[in-house]
Amino acid sequence: MRILKSFLPAALIAVASALSACGGDGASSWQGYVEGEFVHVGSGVPGRLERLLVERGQGVAAGAPLYELESSQEAAVVRQATEALAAAEAGLADLGTGRRAAEVDVVRAQLAQARAAATQSAADLARDTAQLAAGGIARMQLEATRARHDIDRARVQELESQLEVAELSARPEQIRGQSSQVEAARAALDQARWRLEQLRPLAPAAGVIVDTLYREGEWIPAGSPIVRMLPPANIKVRFFVPQSELTRVPLGQDVTVRCDGCADTIAAAVSYVATEPEYTPPVIYSNENRSKLVFMIEARPVESQRELLRPGQPVEVALP
Repeated sequence: MRILKSFLPAALIAVASALSACGGDGASSWQGYVEGEFVHVGSGVPGRLERLLVERGQGVAAGAPLYELESSQEAAVVRQATEALAAAEAGLADLGTGRRAAEVDVVRAQLAQARAAATQSAADLARDTAQLAAGGIARMQLEATRARHDIDRARVQELESQLEVAELSARPEQIRGQSSQVEAARAALDQARWRLEQLRPLAPAAGVIVDTLYREGEWIPAGSPIVRMLPPANIKVRFFVPQSELTRVPLGQDVTVRCDGCADTIAAAVSYVATEPEYTPPVIYSNENRSKLVFMIEARPVESQRELLRPGQPVEVALP
């Protein structure tokens, strides 16, 4: 779980407001401060903090591991879900292949035997028919031979049908049911993996670890932030401009930022201009007090110079 939180030092706001309001028209610079939007990284599931892999002040790359919660139970659930999915997929594959090859071979052998018996009984029937015409056998013997031949032919037809069925896959309804079981098993595995990943989160972006909020061995409730970090992209400059000079700093305007201890100015661009004035006295607007109106403006430093600034640091902003 990630939560963005702005750093707003009240004392700096008051000072910047007072200096900006007193600047008058045509001021060459405006006062402001550096603000950081911190990223709070926490877990979506509760657990005991097993390993804290970062420390305060450490720089981390995007995707770097931050901490690990106790995960033996979740890892076991992942293994169980993996095996369940493999079993469901194997069952679906089995339904699509029909009976085993060895079983099909048995039916083929029985069919060959039945065909041989039918061939023999057909020959016996032809012989006995000729013998009956010559008066060599009784009609009863011919009828017995004909019955045996009919039985052999019926056996051949039976085994041919069995062979055809053995080579068929399962009924469509069975396959659809097994396919649903495969999807259910896959969803259960995805859920188990998600819970395991929640216990081993990675840094969402490159940045500096500002603070760690728990120690190893402590129990972490679900949703509680454990690591607070500041990506350089979340650093911005906030300054205040009198309403009379507002048109000088439109959205996208390039500005320069100066700070104590900075060897050179820092380039930035205006990313936000407030739509309402701030820090106005509770009186009706007039020509005398309009100069006290200031508008809050935010500027983003260029990527190569973001790390030179620190949240809470007072700065001076000017046009280039």
